[in-house]
Amino acid sequence: MATTTSKDESTSTQFTLDDKDLAILHLLQKNARITVKEISDTMHLSTTPVHERIKRLEASGVIKQYATLLDHSKVKRGLMVICYVSLKEHNKKAGVKFIATINALTDVIECYNISGEFDFMLKVVCEDMNAYYDFHVNKLSQMENMGKVQSVFIMGIIKQTHQLV
Repeated sequence: MATTTSKDESTSTQFTLDDKDLAILHLLQKNARITVKEISDTMHLSTTPVHERIKRLEASGVIKQYATLLDHSKVKRGLMVICYVSLKEHNKKAGVKFIATINALTDVIECYNISGEFDFMLKVVCEDMNAYYDFHVNKLSQMENMGKVQSVFIMGIIKQTHQLV
């Protein structure tokens, strides 16, 4: 069993995820399009309790969203780059502006605020090296308050998963 705390804007609730909840989450992570009936059949439960558990997991925020994972190379985003970014100024206003700008850039598919030598780690996908050069020179480097940028090019994906349970 796992205990989880769900936080929304107004409340914080805590409940325990039992083995059935974890099994449902596992099945949904493997295939978000699986039906309640298919989950019910796999778990040897009727559809009503499975449906109620899924709704509770969604309402509590344990399930944040359902997504479709794409093959980067088949949608002309075959070059993947990790960019480490340092800002010149470290204040709330500068951070909020940087984050808003990053959120508007479609080439950036993930952004993390990190500790250490750099302030942020970006996961960037582009069609090729020329597209990344354009992104780096004309978008990333032109951002206000940009300090140091270090790019690391992904040569191969060894493990990539979104499954937590």
